[in-house]
Amino acid sequence: MNKKGYWVVRARISNSDNYSKYIERATKIISKHNGTFLIRGGAQDEFEETGFERTVVVEFESHKDAIECYKSEDYQLALEHVKDSATRYVSIVEGV
Repeated sequence: MNKKGYWVVRARISNSDNYSKYIERATKIISKHNGTFLIRGGAQDEFEETGFERTVVVEFESHKDAIECYKSEDYQLALEHVKDSATRYVSIVEGV
């Protein structure tokens, strides 16, 4: 059985207008790669470390699919909008 893959993203947004452009593009790309948003912003309480007001978790059919989506040419182009609009921690992990 193939284990699912997940993007776990913590973000601190510094320019919401520009970051919105990333979100618009990334949503389409993630959908094209059969990714499903499990968490996308929303209310959160931070413990132990703070400062990242946005959390996103995306589920993919496999770890390989999650990596391929992130490394895809179209997603890398979408990331251009992140450079000047957010600080992020991005992990791609294999499920249990």
